[in-house]
Amino acid sequence: FLATLLAVALALLLGLGFCFWGYRFFLVFLPVLGFFAGFWIGAQTLTLIFGDGFLATGASWLAGFIVGLVVALLSYFFYLAGVAILAGAMGAALAGGVMAAVGLDSGILVFIVSLAAAVIAAVLALRYNLQKYVIIFLTAIGGANAILLSVLLVLGRVSLENLQKAGTAIAPVLQDSWFWLVVWIIIAAAGIVFQLRHNRTYEFWKEDYVQGWG
Repeated sequence: FLATLLAVALALLLGLGFCFWGYRFFLVFLPVLGFFAGFWIGAQTLTLIFGDGFLATGASWLAGFIVGLVVALLSYFFYLAGVAILAGAMGAALAGGVMAAVGLDSGILVFIVSLAAAVIAAVLALRYNLQKYVIIFLTAIGGANAILLSVLLVLGRVSLENLQKAGTAIAPVLQDSWFWLVVWIIIAAAGIVFQLRHNRTYEFWKEDYVQGWG
């Protein structure tokens, strides 16, 4: 119960923060987000290929830590690399979550589709110089997902075991009910609109990013 309560509080606080103020927080949290994105990429890759549960083996933990550290370092030293990797991770998570919702949890097909979604998201973020809007879009979507997870955990519709088994925070929301997908879209849209309005004239650049970390 205590673990669930802590998970609810953390998901709700982070969800609200990133959904509505994600762009402002992004500068500080990029290396941290990069580590967790890399950790998820490393562990989830082994899960998709071999079909084991998320973090069910020592190899998946090791792969997660190694990839997480590499991505965190890249995010610290190279701003655009961090943005591209996070965009790719979100693209892969969305694709994997949708496929898991329709019954495809692992396998080479899921891996290929997730990889393709990651590459497309990363390329779009870099090719069209849309870093600001990619950050707003991804933080609003991720924040909305975290908010919904906190609600589903409170209602008992999702458990921590479900999250570990799924390997993604997106699949449990979609698998529970399509109603939550509609709610997710509404919250994410509200977060995107809020961030666009409040960051209309606010931007940070990679030079500021380096200075911010000293």
